[in-house]
Amino acid sequence: MTTGRQLPGADRLASAFRTFRYSVFRLETLQAYVDPVETRGIAAFQRGDPEPPPDPVEAEWSALLRAHRDAGRTQQRVHVVTEPISDYLAYELTWEYAPHSAAGEDIRIIPITGGWPDDVPRADFTLFDASVLFQLSYGSDGTWLGAEPLTNPASVAAACFARDAALHQAMPWAQYMTRHSGLVQRLPRGF
Repeated sequence: MTTGRQLPGADRLASAFRTFRYSVFRLETLQAYVDPVETRGIAAFQRGDPEPPPDPVEAEWSALLRAHRDAGRTQQRVHVVTEPISDYLAYELTWEYAPHSAAGEDIRIIPITGGWPDDVPRADFTLFDASVLFQLSYGSDGTWLGAEPLTNPASVAAACFARDAALHQAMPWAQYMTRHSGLVQRLPRGF
């Protein structure tokens, strides 16, 4: 959570999401993230309430995803999910990923019940156009601390390898959801 200060690298990361040319890939490895924008939705989800109207930030994100899809740009995400899933992941897999997927994001899941995949790092990153890399940092509670641009070719090449390995091992979000009827029942209306 920010306290009136801009997080390191946040402006550059946001700009990259608006200006990438053909692809963006995001690797998620945490089982819970802390984001003030999600607070109201998580509380409603945990109470079993209907999904509240989209937050303006969430609506803007979905519009950006649709614009990228309509322009032929690819936006992909792989989340490594430890099973059994956390309460946060139940929320994210349903109320967050359903509208993102509908807006054009290719979301995939690597479910793990045992060991972590050897060729997938345990660190979040975002890779734009297979050449612009941001290492994402989080606190122990899942609070985002910032994004560090990494420009050395070895780091970018390693991220490209990790992206390919993660995509190869992941299943599409919709397929993952069909394996979890309890999650399907919690999808927002219309999904």
